[in-house]
Amino acid sequence: MVRGFCPKSCGMTQLISYKRHRFPPQIIAHAVWLYFRFPLSLRLVEEMLLERGIVVSYETIRRWGKKFGPAYARRLRRKQRSPHDVWHLDEVVISIAGKKHWLWRAVDQDGYVLDEIVQSRRDTKAAKRLLTRLMKKQGSVPKRIITDKLSSYGAARRQVMPTVEHRSHKGLNNRAENSHRPLRKRERMMQGFRSVGSLQRFTSVFSAVRNLFVPPNSHKSARATHLHRLQTMAEWKAAAGVLA
Repeated sequence: MVRGFCPKSCGMTQLISYKRHRFPPQIIAHAVWLYFRFPLSLRLVEEMLLERGIVVSYETIRRWGKKFGPAYARRLRRKQRSPHDVWHLDEVVISIAGKKHWLWRAVDQDGYVLDEIVQSRRDTKAAKRLLTRLMKKQGSVPKRIITDKLSSYGAARRQVMPTVEHRSHKGLNNRAENSHRPLRKRERMMQGFRSVGSLQRFTSVFSAVRNLFVPPNSHKSARATHLHRLQTMAEWKAAAGVLA
């Protein structure tokens, strides 16, 4: 059995087991990283691994992503961040099997995804569920929430966090609206999602990986960006339990 390891500073105590897997943990983690980090299909990941002499089917890569992706994401989310005092909320429609569903997402002032949930409704009940989940996960309420003109946000805010400031203006919510773009690219590459469950699982891992690897400040110097990438790769390997 190969066990993952992470230093105590990472806050990751649960070990990841790669027992009964023919391929080494490093290859499994690399394949999962390629799939969730870049706009690649499973078949393209298969081809990239083949170029390195690693013969593995795209179906195996899909199973790796389904099994290990959520575990990696949970460990990445345990990384402590500074308090989020501004929440930007937005929802985007996604068609699954010909039926409309809504992906509700919250990001902070840096564009870091705080939470997202797939729901079949676009009303006050759905908005309230998002806010309730956010408060539970963040352990606090924000200083301010920013949304578009959808009235459901205001109604839910009055029920869940009446003392929090609410700014409702489409022009102020570009940060949340722009957060949908990476997933839209993946949706096209994957030719859509087959079920609500598959969308929820994928976006949960996808956002956790994106939060880690995308620098919050796009105006960093080339050296700072390089150092950020080295640090995030080390954190990814720690989360996957493949530190050398």
